[in-house]
Amino acid sequence: MQAWMPPHDYRGRPVAVLGAGVLGRRIGCIWASGGYDVLIRDPSEQQRADGIAYIQENVSLYAPKTGKMPGKAEVVEGMKTAVENAWLVIEAVPEKIQLKIDTFAELEAHAPNDCILASNSSSYKSSEMLEKVSDARKSRILNMHYYMPPQCMIVELMTDGHTDQRIFPFMVEKSKEVATLPYVARKESTGFIFNRLWAAVKREALTILAEGVSVPEEIDSMWTEMFVKGGSTPCKNMDAVGLDMIAFIEAHYIKERNLPSDKTVDFLEKNYLHCGKLGNKSPKGGLYTSVENRASMTKAYDARGPRILALDVGLSAATPTLKSGEIVELTTDGKLQRVLVKSQSLPDGIAVDPSSGRIFWACMGAPGKNDGAIYSASADGTYIQTVLAPGIVNTPKQMTIDISSKKIYFCDREGLRVYRCDFHGSDLEVLIDNGRCDGDSCDAAKWCVGITVAPSLGKFYWSQKGPSKGGKGRLFCANMTTPEGHSATSRNDIQCILDNLPEPIDLEIDEQSRTLYWTDRGEIPLGNSLNRAELNESGLVEPGPSGRRYEIVTRHLKEAIGLKLDLDHGAIYVTDLGWWQRLSLQFGWLQGGNSLE
Repeated sequence: MQAWMPPHDYRGRPVAVLGAGVLGRRIGCIWASGGYDVLIRDPSEQQRADGIAYIQENVSLYAPKTGKMPGKAEVVEGMKTAVENAWLVIEAVPEKIQLKIDTFAELEAHAPNDCILASNSSSYKSSEMLEKVSDARKSRILNMHYYMPPQCMIVELMTDGHTDQRIFPFMVEKSKEVATLPYVARKESTGFIFNRLWAAVKREALTILAEGVSVPEEIDSMWTEMFVKGGSTPCKNMDAVGLDMIAFIEAHYIKERNLPSDKTVDFLEKNYLHCGKLGNKSPKGGLYTSVENRASMTKAYDARGPRILALDVGLSAATPTLKSGEIVELTTDGKLQRVLVKSQSLPDGIAVDPSSGRIFWACMGAPGKNDGAIYSASADGTYIQTVLAPGIVNTPKQMTIDISSKKIYFCDREGLRVYRCDFHGSDLEVLIDNGRCDGDSCDAAKWCVGITVAPSLGKFYWSQKGPSKGGKGRLFCANMTTPEGHSATSRNDIQCILDNLPEPIDLEIDEQSRTLYWTDRGEIPLGNSLNRAELNESGLVEPGPSGRRYEIVTRHLKEAIGLKLDLDHGAIYVTDLGWWQRLSLQFGWLQGGNSLE
């Protein structure tokens, strides 16, 4: 490719501005203030007179910013006279696309071959003006959009889709030379950068007014306090709030207003949240990749060591109520660090999305009533969001997350169902439907309680505990994809992998070793235990050497419920109703026994 060269002797050639209107005359004044000679062309005699008068009266106000003696400014009527020796032409004609197309056709005919041609249009991309322009000329055309100098000295540069990329650093340098602040759009975009921001603000402000939510004086006052006085900027503010929270807020708007998600929530999840980039609270940063305090943040985080999130159902509160439950943070030696979330209605299942650090938990509500709910919060318990509001499900129990699909799986005990939804509560699916409870005669054999998912096997697993201490508990599995032509009530891929268990509750799976773990709160000698079973390549139970289908890992628990595998540290955590315990089970030691701490 031939090396791009700046226009020949550009310092000795004029800048031509087409249009002496309000903005055209200001653009001319900018370039004159930087020591360049300027020719302003306008067919209107009155506009020419007003334009040159403006420059003569105001160029001295612009010039101190450049430190140069102002150049000579003239006005002309004819196009050819204005552009035949110009090194830069900026069209600022009225915003009529056909007029702009015809203007660039004239420039093709009269401007020197090395001249850079620019459009000041903010409504049209310069690519829309090239109908009568040769391919050779297109590489020297771009948008150069000015705002309202001298109050605002910003100029935005943007390609026409063919612009030689070497023009941009040259024009950035020349723009700074005349005391403007240039910004380069990375690709073509109607409205450039700022006007797109302004369009969104303007649109939402009008919507607020139309809906009667506020009045102009209040909107402007809040804007002044938050953004003008407060110095808040969009991207830094999003990093400060947390990109996970931003995604959740946007998801709510998307759901309520039926908006597309590809350029908001989906964009954040793919490029930031899935990478652990949550903003200021994350060592990996967020929209900003500045590392000013990342190292210290990482060091502080590591110094805290691992933490346990646990559910307190509130039964031990001084005055137990249906709202006594809490989400708490513990150290690995059992010390309470802090209460993250208070006033929860019998919290039960809990899971954390490792990419965003966001916590999800289920609240049972009053068992048997359709008032269960699922919530989420940031890692510190703030920015609580409702995933599924009360009134949708009955008694949600254990929940788990499929990281690959960003889905929540959970069991609804008295609802006799297994559900799946996305992180925002939408796309709620019933995966397993065992019928309906009929008042007090609800069949506990159909109660779905614990759940885990194994994407590598394409299956999810759940427990149906059966009557309390009844010895009729069962473990099931089914494919993550419901068979075609089947539904939650009729699917033909459900398999009972273990039955006649004392009372199985929560499940976890180690996919790498294909080992299924579960707690059992049934009667001794087999109940109140932690158990495991090996799975084959099909995801079904593989009998051990002794012919036993599962192994009791440890017994003598007291109401074994919650379960979590810590594969990174080779440990299992089990909760008993009313307190928690940690089983020090280094996975390499399991064949030789283990101890309960």
